[in-house]
Amino acid sequence: MTRRHFEIPVFYRSPVISLLKRARRAQDRYRKDLTPTVLELEGLRFKIARHFGFCYGVEHAIEKAYRAIDENEGKRIFLLSEMIHNPHVNEDLKQRGVQFLMKTDGTPLIPLTDLKPEDVVIIPAFGTTVEMFDLLQSRGIDTQTYDTTCPFVEKVWNRSSQLGEKGYTVIIHGRFKHEETRATFSHALLNAPGMVIQDMEEAAVLAEYICNERPIDRFFQDFPDRCSPGFRPEADLTRIGVVNQTTMLATETHAISEFLKSAIIRRFGDTNLSDHFADTRDTLCYATSENQTALKEMLTDEGDLALIVGGYNSSNTSHLVELCEEKMPTYYIKDEFELISRDEIRHLDLKGGQAKISSSWMPAKESVTILLSAGASCPDALVDRVLNRTAALFGITPEQIEKALQPYAEMAEADL
Repeated sequence: MTRRHFEIPVFYRSPVISLLKRARRAQDRYRKDLTPTVLELEGLRFKIARHFGFCYGVEHAIEKAYRAIDENEGKRIFLLSEMIHNPHVNEDLKQRGVQFLMKTDGTPLIPLTDLKPEDVVIIPAFGTTVEMFDLLQSRGIDTQTYDTTCPFVEKVWNRSSQLGEKGYTVIIHGRFKHEETRATFSHALLNAPGMVIQDMEEAAVLAEYICNERPIDRFFQDFPDRCSPGFRPEADLTRIGVVNQTTMLATETHAISEFLKSAIIRRFGDTNLSDHFADTRDTLCYATSENQTALKEMLTDEGDLALIVGGYNSSNTSHLVELCEEKMPTYYIKDEFELISRDEIRHLDLKGGQAKISSSWMPAKESVTILLSAGASCPDALVDRVLNRTAALFGITPEQIEKALQPYAEMAEADL
């Protein structure tokens, strides 16, 4: 896909990260070099992932959302739910008068019956269900002009439709309560039976049903509220295809697909495999895959700890954290205010699902190396602020940072 540039509000840009990204583009136009960008400061070294931050779908959504605000002065403007999973982006939209119709789990905040045909409704980057599109249209709402659904999410919907037309059941690897997965599930059911599984553990249980190794009467106990109406496991699991929530961990999606394929082979053999298993290519978006690959490359380098920046309900960010936690101490932070001091940091504990404060997070060393990355819904400006705040904890001034950036500024001139 040709990289398109969107008109993003200037306050989302950043003096540091945007400069580093321009420098790397000038040096590596084909994006093949995945080594991290190194910023050397006194007593502090940052290794910054080659790829991270706003993806195509997020930039596309933000551009449309702010255009909706500019083009509809005096009108009521609503978002179905969060534009993207970043609290700073969503709060800024609220400050500009945008009202949210629902929470991310679908809980109503404003009754849809309050909507009038002249109101503006923005569809978020995750898309929405077929039922919600129908409800909005029944109220006379224009659902096309400001539909910011990510093209890669729509690609999954199209793939699901193709599977259904060929008689396959659609198995979705995703988080069932996530807006994108709910939307994909709804669109998939237009053409096929379907169900959602979240991880390899659930895939293993599903494989036992595929192979008739678990009593079929327990199926809906193991997968409550995860299947399409009228789902018949004894029939609908004989011919399957796997798609995914676009922000899931790439390696896990691939492993689940291969695992279910092996279960199909165990039951039916591999002579006519395509009669029972659709050879679907990975439906992760390019940015999710690219960001995860760049992070893995960065993790081959030495580092004392990792900082991953993003909204605490961001799926793609959480997977970056999971990858890092396998290698080193990792702190999932939503902004620079989580960096309380060199001794204390507030961060999200993925396992517990709650933010907590940890002490002695910064190593007592003469020189510390920090690996830095961010989710696809995180503005570069926010990563800038985290970098600057971290540097300030070491007594490093903005002037010292500017001096360290000079070689990259010279490189970036070639990208102008």
